[in-house]
Amino acid sequence: MSATPVKPRILALFDVDGTLTIPRGEITPDMMAFMKDLSKKVTVGIVGGSDLPKQEEQLGTGIVDVFPWNFSQNGLVAYNKGQLLEVQTIAKFLGEDNVKRIVNWVLKYLVDIDIPVKRGTFFEFRSGMFNISPIGRNCSREERNEYERFDLENNVRKKMVEAMAKEFADLGLTYSIGGQISFDCFPKGWDKTYCLKFLDASEFDEIHFFGDKTFEGGNDFEIFSHERTIGHTVTSPDDTKNQCTKLFM
Repeated sequence: MSATPVKPRILALFDVDGTLTIPRGEITPDMMAFMKDLSKKVTVGIVGGSDLPKQEEQLGTGIVDVFPWNFSQNGLVAYNKGQLLEVQTIAKFLGEDNVKRIVNWVLKYLVDIDIPVKRGTFFEFRSGMFNISPIGRNCSREERNEYERFDLENNVRKKMVEAMAKEFADLGLTYSIGGQISFDCFPKGWDKTYCLKFLDASEFDEIHFFGDKTFEGGNDFEIFSHERTIGHTVTSPDDTKNQCTKLFM
């Protein structure tokens, strides 16, 4: 981990997919070098929806030791300076009967939808959320891109989210469409703003957040629009680099 930055009271928080990497891609050496240079100027943190193993696939093994703050699963698994702070689980929060109820409903729903391609891993049980993918997370990159176009035209994920919200209105869940092929389901308040509970307001004068899904319903919206953050919408890793250069370098 790098030495104390020039402006430690400015925190820059970054989404992963579409912000530091292409969707489900690995960070480029050039982008990682830029982030390490940035961490010499301001305090840097990562906040992603995926679990830590997937985050490490994209950003590198040991990423929790590279920057001071690291949040996977929106902060339900939280690290500061390489030290684990907390792990929260959705199974403990909802109880096993409700978990089974959701899993069974989702699988039945997916059986009945007609989309051009179906692959595998339609329901991914993460410790802090359910990630649901109508096409399945085992699709190829080409199939992923084709599905995204189909989904934008036919609102497959949007319609499924609406149906789930109606079916499970009693459980206090929220839904967030992110990436190209899936959406997340988790208890209200377990979006990316969850990570803010670890960031003491007295430590930071500014908290900047950079993400690509900052529209309402996107998985960056809540933290992007939160009163404690200054939100920045980015369109790609290169755009992230350009915006940070103008702001901090």
